[in-house]
Amino acid sequence: MPKPPVAANRCAAPPVTTWGISRPLFQRKYSGSPTAAAPRPGSRRCSGGGIDCFEASRLVGPSGRVIGLDMTDTMLEIARKNASVVAKNLGYSASNVEFRKGLADAMPVEDGTVDLVISNCVINLAPDKRQVFREMYRVAKPGGRFTISDIVADQTVPQYLVHDTQKWGDCLSGALTLSDYMNSMTAAGFLGIHLVKFSPWRIIDGIHFFSVTLTGYKLLPAAATSSVQYATLRGPFSRVTDERGSVYERGVPRPIKPEDALLLSSPPFTEHFLLTTEPVQLNDNDSRWTAVLPAQAPCTWQGHYALLAGPFIEAADDDHHLYRRGEPLEVCSKTVAVLESQGYRPHFAILNRAGERVSGEPVTCSPDGGCC
Repeated sequence: MPKPPVAANRCAAPPVTTWGISRPLFQRKYSGSPTAAAPRPGSRRCSGGGIDCFEASRLVGPSGRVIGLDMTDTMLEIARKNASVVAKNLGYSASNVEFRKGLADAMPVEDGTVDLVISNCVINLAPDKRQVFREMYRVAKPGGRFTISDIVADQTVPQYLVHDTQKWGDCLSGALTLSDYMNSMTAAGFLGIHLVKFSPWRIIDGIHFFSVTLTGYKLLPAAATSSVQYATLRGPFSRVTDERGSVYERGVPRPIKPEDALLLSSPPFTEHFLLTTEPVQLNDNDSRWTAVLPAQAPCTWQGHYALLAGPFIEAADDDHHLYRRGEPLEVCSKTVAVLESQGYRPHFAILNRAGERVSGEPVTCSPDGGCC
């Protein structure tokens, strides 16, 4: 089969293929980001009612199942009409995609039946976003997960933009702050919420809107007994607080419960922790200890702000910065270099709020000549 055309959606999710779908359907804006979510073959996946359902159909394979939701009859009619076409082009004996009419805050899906929930620029438009997150948690299986692409803001969107109908259509008026967005997911019950992708989107009246793709888990019940009894933070953070409020200091073993061991053995925690049956102390001479130190030089302030985007609700670096999830913190050029290093990069969104090119000279930041 010749290579199909691709299209990118407005939330900067990965491109999806047409797979023989008719042009009228292909040209619409749709929800979901199945390529980033990587549904497993044989899994059951729930998304919006768009073209990404058909891409997910390919990814989960003929033994998997995809449920597409939409509230409009026209959309559902077109999608259902193309389901058999896609199945034939994929070589399936029958379509594995089912389209249902419903809203994101009241999904017509049974409790605990979905391996993966995907959405793209849909929750942004929902009047009650927290209820949508609760519904996602309800339909997800224990051990299931979500992957969501959406537009968020670096500060609260003012009322004059909230009530701008054009901005609603552009996924801007309904944007939550990253902090509110991720906190609402945690409140719904999800854990291990972390950043997959970040892209700047638009700036309106000094408000930075940006696209994020986030993933998180509905964990399985923890086993009553576990061989893992201690967790030691390897780094590069010097201290972190997880979503349950547990604090870990780098190199210091901490007793943990089975449910903590289950969480910390999930990506992306695994690269940051040493899980053991006996307490293991680490120091900077141990190859398992990781740290990224800032350059020993004055810094320049260029308008950069860093936002911690999980999987921790608080994290400290080796230069006295304390990052709180979703809250912008102004950082200098030296700190930007640290946060763009391999160990830190996956966990941060970095924005630049400077309205024009910054021409300031390198400076020191404290009376004793020390720098940030």
